[in-house]
Amino acid sequence: MGDKNNTSGSSASSRRTDPGWAHVIQVSENNTNDLQCMYCMKVYKGGINRIKQHLAGGYKNVIRCPKCPEDVRNQMQEFIAKKREQKSIMNMERPPEFDDVEVLGLDENEEEEELMQEIGSERRRQVLEVTGTSAFKKLKVLPPQSSRGPIDCYFSSRPAVLGKNMRQITIDENSPAKKELRECACVAIARWMYDVGIAFNAVNYDSFGEMIRAIGNYGKEMKPPSFHEVRVRLLNKEVQIINDLLESHKEEWENYGCTLMCDGWTDRKGRTLINFLANSPKGSVFIKSVDASDESKTSALLASLIEKELMEIGPEKVVQVVTDNASNNVAAGRILEANFSHLYWTPCAAHCIDLMLEDIFKIRVFKETFRIAVELTGFTYGSSGVLNMLRKFTNGIELLRPGQTRFATAFITLGRIHLQKANIRKMFTLESWTTSKWAKEVKGKKCERTVLSPAFWNHVVYALKVSGPLVRVLRLVDNEKKPTMGYIYEAMDRAKEAIANSLNGNEEKYNSIFEIIDARWSLQLHHEN
Repeated sequence: MGDKNNTSGSSASSRRTDPGWAHVIQVSENNTNDLQCMYCMKVYKGGINRIKQHLAGGYKNVIRCPKCPEDVRNQMQEFIAKKREQKSIMNMERPPEFDDVEVLGLDENEEEEELMQEIGSERRRQVLEVTGTSAFKKLKVLPPQSSRGPIDCYFSSRPAVLGKNMRQITIDENSPAKKELRECACVAIARWMYDVGIAFNAVNYDSFGEMIRAIGNYGKEMKPPSFHEVRVRLLNKEVQIINDLLESHKEEWENYGCTLMCDGWTDRKGRTLINFLANSPKGSVFIKSVDASDESKTSALLASLIEKELMEIGPEKVVQVVTDNASNNVAAGRILEANFSHLYWTPCAAHCIDLMLEDIFKIRVFKETFRIAVELTGFTYGSSGVLNMLRKFTNGIELLRPGQTRFATAFITLGRIHLQKANIRKMFTLESWTTSKWAKEVKGKKCERTVLSPAFWNHVVYALKVSGPLVRVLRLVDNEKKPTMGYIYEAMDRAKEAIANSLNGNEEKYNSIFEIIDARWSLQLHHEN
């Protein structure tokens, strides 16, 4: 018992001869792994070797001590260099035995310790020879053994150099094993999306790719975040990131100014919300959302809400205010221009084009065509039997029932109906329809006459030729990826040319359309100029 204590004390005494101990504070009496630097007071895990690297500086895996005296730093650098030289001499005299490989890196750089851990116990058994000043200076792999595990088939026999001190077995991207691994990962990701009900277009987001790469960088030992982490800690962290991002945008506003954008909408609960966003050369950023359900949407109210945001941002930083073309917003814009002489109010180009489409579909022929199309989709979706019958002919493709949206609803509805014209007509002519109970109903007979009427389909084509070019411009200006102000005017001219060409230059068919376009677009140009 006494001998054991003496041995332990002797061992501890030999460890204390290391000069690094004179510059650290031992956090716990029995713990020599967690040590505190006596100059910067930072605690490091990894023992005395990591502290010496911290004091010496120049190591990637540990921060250099900013308060370490220069003589102490030189002492640590000389000691580490001397230890490396001694190791080099010992290695040249006697190559390490197989069992020595696991302890070679203890007094070397911590990078090498971490790399040795990454190789793992299975790969360590394959190390045949280690020579040079570093444990990873030269590493050879044993020839394949007779018994191989299932994981070995995923590694190629030729190592690829990843750095000066390391060789790692890599996998060929085009190998069947690599493709199989990717397929398994994709199946797991897709299954999770199906379970949760995530939209398929979620994979198009840049953040999705960032997530996959982050998981791959961590490796197969990645532990998924818990419910509490996602709900509390990570959410708070993301909020802080967004706040920091907003601060960077505010710095941009100081230099170049910004555009304040105001957009009103109604959510599923019937609340009227007004969103405020700011745009600058750095991009667009959401500021806040105001619940205006209890207020009357007068021009005075809108002007006061916008003015409040102006004051919070700084009036001198805001160059213009953009809203939609509603009459109350127009009046609010005039109030703001009167109160702030340097400010411009500009109507939204996307909303302007949407109003063109709404005005066009108020023309009798287009209005009637759209009304009949709504009746057709309403009858189809009003009966599960008719809907199931139609889906057999359209291969499950829906007719896109019109909703209470403002952007190109009529065009989208008519476009999908025209796309399924052959399948719809086929359903209403076969015996399965003519002998059904729905064919004897008044609404069923009316829909049958509509579908079999050439005049209805001619009017649908007429509406699509008129509205199609305008919808293309609408999609152009309504995207957030690329500014379109530089070529929106030419796009409108080309849209008018496309309408005229599709109608074979028959002015009688498109004169009224051009009057609507010119009236709305001249209002847009007037405000912008």
